Order: sequence, then C-alpha cells, then structure tokens
Amino acid sequence: FAPAAAAAMARIPRHWPAALQSWVGGKFAPAAGSATRIPLVSAVSGEQYGEFEAADREQVDHAVQVAAEAQREWAKWCPTDRGRVLRRAADILTERNDELAQLETLDTSRPIQETDCVDIVSARDALEYYGGLAPTIGGDFIHQPNRSWAYTVREPLGVTCGIGAWNYPMQGAGWKAAPALACGNAILFKPAEDTPLTALALGEVLKEAGLPDGLYNVILGAKETGQLLTRHPGISKVSFTGEMATGSAICADAAPTLKKIQMELGGKSPLIVFEDADVREAVSAAMLANWYSSGQVCSNGTRIFVHSSVKEAFIKQFVERTRKIKIGDPFDPSVQMGPMIHHAHLDKVLEYVEIGRKEGADLLCGGERLSLEGALAKGAFMSPAIFDNCTDDMRIVREEIFGPVASVLTFETEAEVVERANDTKYGLSAGVFTRNLQRAHRVVRDIEAGTTWINNYNLAPAELPWTGHKGSGIGVSNGTYGVDDWTQVKSVYVEMDKVDCPYE
Repeated sequence: FAPAAAAAMARIPRHWPAALQSWVGGKFAPAAGSATRIPLVSAVSGEQYGEFEAADREQVDHAVQVAAEAQREWAKWCPTDRGRVLRRAADILTERNDELAQLETLDTSRPIQETDCVDIVSARDALEYYGGLAPTIGGDFIHQPNRSWAYTVREPLGVTCGIGAWNYPMQGAGWKAAPALACGNAILFKPAEDTPLTALALGEVLKEAGLPDGLYNVILGAKETGQLLTRHPGISKVSFTGEMATGSAICADAAPTLKKIQMELGGKSPLIVFEDADVREAVSAAMLANWYSSGQVCSNGTRIFVHSSVKEAFIKQFVERTRKIKIGDPFDPSVQMGPMIHHAHLDKVLEYVEIGRKEGADLLCGGERLSLEGALAKGAFMSPAIFDNCTDDMRIVREEIFGPVASVLTFETEAEVVERANDTKYGLSAGVFTRNLQRAHRVVRDIEAGTTWINNYNLAPAELPWTGHKGSGIGVSNGTYGVDDWTQVKSVYVEMDKVDCPYE
C-alpha cells in the first residue's frame, strides 16, 4: 500500500481481520467458501486501504437463525434491563468518541470537525434516549360494557433488518439499532458497501455493554447481499435509508412476505427566506443546509427561496462566505469540507453543474473539480457551487443531486412560495426564516414535508421524530413515535360477565 493508504489502515483496529468480515453472534464471522471481496477505497487519496468479504446466502441464513434464537430470550428480558444495556453502550460511545470519529472520517471522508461532534454523538443520543424509554413502552387500558375491559400490548417484531446509507454510517446504525433493541427485537444491519467500519465498531461496543450475542449483527455486502435480507422470509421488518429508487425496489422485494417497511428516502427540500429574516442567520442555515458533509445529506435545503427584497444581500453574503470554506484533508481539524464519497459520485454531481449551466442558471461560484497537492492529488474533491436565477422547471431545482450544489430562487408572496415549495415529488424537510412567528407556523403547516425547522436547519435530536412525506419516506425514526415502527400491537379483551350467545 502507498503511504496514504498505510496511514488510513493504521486507524483500523489491529485485532480486526485483514479482510473485514460480517459480525454475527457477537464475533467476526468469515463467509463460507470463496467469498466475493469488495475493496475499500479512500475518497481522499484515491487509494485502496482495505477490503471485506461479502456475505452470501448461507451466511445470511445463518445470521437470521442466530438472531431468531437470541431474540426469543431478549424479548423475555425486563425492559428496564434492556434499557440499561443501551445506556451503558451510550456511555462507551462517549468514552471512545475521538477514536470512533477517526474511524468514521476514514469510512466517509467527511471532516473530523463534523464526525467528532455529530456522528458518534448522534448514535449515542439514540441509545441513551431509547435506553431510557424502554421501561415506558406499553399499551392502553380500555373500559368495556358490563365491567369487562380490554388492553393493548406492544410486542417486538422479531428479527428485523436495517440498511444504512453511506453518508452517516454510525448514526444510521444507532438510529436503527437503538429502537429495535429497546423494543425487544434483534437486528441485522447492512451498512453501505462504501462505509462498513463504524457499524462493526458499534457491534463491539454493544457486546462490551452487555448485549447478548446475536441481537446486533452486521452483514457486509453490496446490492446482492441486501436483496438476500429484504427477501428473506425470516425477517419481519426492513428499515432503509437511501434514495427513492432503491427504496421502491426494496418495497417490491419485501412485498411477497408482507414485511413491515420503514423508509427514509431522498429530498429536494425548500429553505424559505422571508423579507424580515435575519439575513446572516439565514445564510448560516443555507451553508449548513448545502455544504455540510460536502452536500451529501438527504434533508439538505438545496432549493433556497429568497424574497426579492433581500436577495441581493443574501447572495452577497452566501457567495463571500462560501468562498472562504477550507477544503482538504478531512483529518485536519481546520478543514471544513472533504471530498465526495467517491469519483463516480463526483462525476455525477459535476454533470449536474454542467446541466445547470446549459439550462441557463447563473453559476456564481464553484462547481469545479479540484486537484489538490500531495497525497490528496487523486481525491474526489470539488468546490461548492451556487446557482442564481434558477427556475422551478430546471433539473438542478427538481432532481436530488446529493452534493454541494445550491439553487437560489426568488419569490414575492407567501402563497406563491408555498405553492412552489410544494411542487415536488419529495417531502422530507423544509426550513423557514422569518421574525414573524405567526407566519412561520402558518407556512410550516402548509409545507408538505415531514421534518421542518423555523429559523434553523438540519437539527435532529433523538427525541424528535424524523420522517418524510410523499416520496421521501414511510414511517418514523426517533422520538416516541419511532416505537410504532419497531413493534406490533396486540389487543386483549377480558370478559367479566357471561358470553352473550343467541344459540341454545
């Protein structure tokens, strides 16, 4: 391996197998026979730094069997005891935040200044929240005639499956594993093939916290392995984070066995800046909503609607501050933006920049492939792009790009901007900036999106539901509402009188 790849490899725990393996039954589990090996390539240096064995049908079947056996016992545990395990895991994540953030940055090529304060913390918060919530998960008592009564019980689903995205692998694993385990399920989690590292690390953390073997399993692989999971008759639920087309395909795969489905899909979200907004605050939100994680965030507010009276001031600040962003080695704490996840994705994003030019939008800055020096020379870097004078029918405005490309549009009235903001097949997120809170609440109610913010953007506390409407998702992550997606309800009628029977 070249020096840059060798430095990357040094961040992988030394006791892990050279060719990474799935985590099944509380340990690394080699695939049967001659497994397909998938390379891990750094988006920073362009060099391969490792590889992993893709799980095959035999290994998936074995993992489902192991999980089913473990889940039957786990469901019998007192919910308070289940919660203690999750809270201990949260404490371990806090203790190991720095080392795990390094692994997350290696995994995703996102800046350490992000992963150090967001990724591990977000997974920790989910484990801590659902660890505390576990003892409270229950049902309802309902009075019936003749002093009879009824009650409901929330029961675990059994063996579940989570499929994560490549942009936030530790967060994705935590957001799915925490409610699944708190509700008494077992989970098979398949990370994206580009970013398997921290999902494996979470397995070791949960084991150390006292989670019985077989309840959290990591199944490594690409599309073929994912289909083995989504089609498996022994799996009762699939929770997926990713793009809409893949989500639709997973729904089709799961349909023959009528699995429960939870989808957190893509978006093309509006960020609306009214004339009375604090412009600097709005620009700060626009930068977070477009440049954070190199723009590779499903909820990003990439359609920025700015009232005509403040557009000039907004654009001036937006461009000036964007040009100051430091792009480079994501392990440098001062770097604010790293590369795209890989060169294929970089090419796709740059193609959209060219599409925007051809459609007649004005490129105010960025949108260029960057050639950095030294070990970064082969990295997948680009400069963040701001398009002005966009129209609603442009592809850069209508299609999810999943990269640092912002489209600025102008509006005049509240009714107009709400109608235009809703003119999309997506409905994941939206943001509104105004000092008029009556208008803010009114607009948020009218926007067709599941997760919204007033005078901020992209905050995702574990106690708040995260959900998409329209083509952006099915079901809910996080908060008490998240329990609904990881349990099934049983109703029980208790007769306290006699059976009312018309037959002799």
